[in-house]
Amino acid sequence: MATMNISVPDPMKDWVEAQVEERGQYSSASDYVRDLIRRDQNEQDQIKALQTAITKGIESGVSDRKVEDVIKQARAKAKAKAAKHGL
Repeated sequence: MATMNISVPDPMKDWVEAQVEERGQYSSASDYVRDLIRRDQNEQDQIKALQTAITKGIESGVSDRKVEDVIKQARAKAKAKAAKHGL
């Protein structure tokens, strides 16, 4: 594992240390920062996927499908996904 040293203002250092102590789910400040980075990576991946889907939708043009049919299909997909995950 690579090492990276960063400088932060005292209030940020205090915040990180408090999160490690209070939450109990982090073993160190490094563990906390790694979790923040993972969350940011995940968020960026989700934004990229959403942007791709929006672009694909815009480029596909106007649909001839009825709104009711689109909603019905979306609900069916959501219901199937929820059932797959036991929800």
